[in-house]
Amino acid sequence: MPEGTLDRSRVALRGRTQGRAFRRRITRRRTVQALMLCCALALLPSTWLHVSTDAPDADVSHAPRAPVALVFGAGLWDGEPSPYLAHRLDSAVELYERGKVQAVLVSGDNSREEYDEPDAMRRYLSARGVPADRVVADYAGFDTWDSCTRAARVFGVRKALLVSQDFHIRRAVALCAAAGIDPYGVAVPEPRDVTWYAGGVREIPGAAKAAFDAALTPDPHFLGPHEPGVERALAEARRAAPGSGGR
Repeated sequence: MPEGTLDRSRVALRGRTQGRAFRRRITRRRTVQALMLCCALALLPSTWLHVSTDAPDADVSHAPRAPVALVFGAGLWDGEPSPYLAHRLDSAVELYERGKVQAVLVSGDNSREEYDEPDAMRRYLSARGVPADRVVADYAGFDTWDSCTRAARVFGVRKALLVSQDFHIRRAVALCAAAGIDPYGVAVPEPRDVTWYAGGVREIPGAAKAAFDAALTPDPHFLGPHEPGVERALAEARRAAPGSGGR
C-alpha cells in the first residue's frame, strides 16, 4: 500500500476513534444531566414541605392549646399498636394530661374486619388514663390526606395538634392546612435506626403525593356524612371542667 494511502487510513481510523470517544462523552454527560434533573424534580415536593411548614418541635410542653389532638395510624403488631404508633399515642396522652387538648381523634385503617387500628388506639389511650368519652375514632383514615380531610369535613375539626414522627410531621401539617385545619405539629422523636431511615426514604414519594393532594384537594376514599363524635367529646370536656357544674 502506498505510504500516502496508509497515512490517510490512519488519519481516518483516528478520526473515527475520536468521534466514537466524543459521542460516548456526550452520552455520559447527557445521562448525568438527566439523572441530576430527575433527582431535582423528585426532591422538589420535599423542598416544598420544608419551605411551607415550620420546623417540628419534639417538646410537648411547647405545644399551644387546641381542642383536639389528631393521631395518625402507624400499623399494628398482633392487634396492638406498633412501637411507632405507641410512641405517637404516648405523646397524645401527655398532651391530654398537660391540658393541651380536650379530646383525641385517632385516625387509622379499618378496611378489613380483622385489622382495626382506631379501636386498638382507643384501647391504648384508655388504658393510660384518657377517658373513653374523650377519644373519637375515624375508621377510614387510610392515608395522611384522608385523615386530614376527614377530620375537617366529617368531624368538623378546625384547629388541632398533629401527632406523628418527625420525618412525617411536616407532610401531615401541610396536608391538614390544605384541608382547612389550623395545624401545629408535635414531632415524636425516634432513634436514627433502620426503621427511621426507611420512613424518611418513604417520605420522598409521599411528598410528591402530598403536593398533588394539597393542590387538587380530592375527596377521601370514603367521605360520608358529618359525625358528631368530636363535638360530643368537647361538650363532655366542658361539662367536666371545674366550675361548670359537671362531674
